[in-house]
Amino acid sequence: MFSKACEYGIRAIIYIATESLENRRVKIGDVAENTGSPEAFTAKVLGLLTRHRIVHSLKGPYGGFEIGVARMKEVRLSDIVFAIDGDSIYRGCALGLSECNAAEPCPMHEKFVKVRSELKKMLENTTVHDLATKLQAGESILIR
Repeated sequence: MFSKACEYGIRAIIYIATESLENRRVKIGDVAENTGSPEAFTAKVLGLLTRHRIVHSLKGPYGGFEIGVARMKEVRLSDIVFAIDGDSIYRGCALGLSECNAAEPCPMHEKFVKVRSELKKMLENTTVHDLATKLQAGESILIR
């Protein structure tokens, strides 16, 4: 459903947030290792998320990535998805047709409209803090 970049971005932000809850900044290598994503790709995605002010980056020997608790509570999954993939997830056709609408629907259009609506609601109502605290409590995992 999400692009690989978006999947890696969401996992990276959750890991960074979990570490930030412990007042630790993390390096790109740590993020990649603990999320199962390629380091170069992780760096590119985190650069994008830094430019969108979703995560904060500090340079230097004591630098790394972090996100404050207040920011974690503000940032929603929809913000991350939009920063990386735009809004195509809310508009695209389930079958990948270039155009799909109620006037000229694909065979899955009506069912997919409902799925997209529920997905949008979930993404807009889930914060980074929600997911980081679940990971921190051992209720979820980021890597297998």
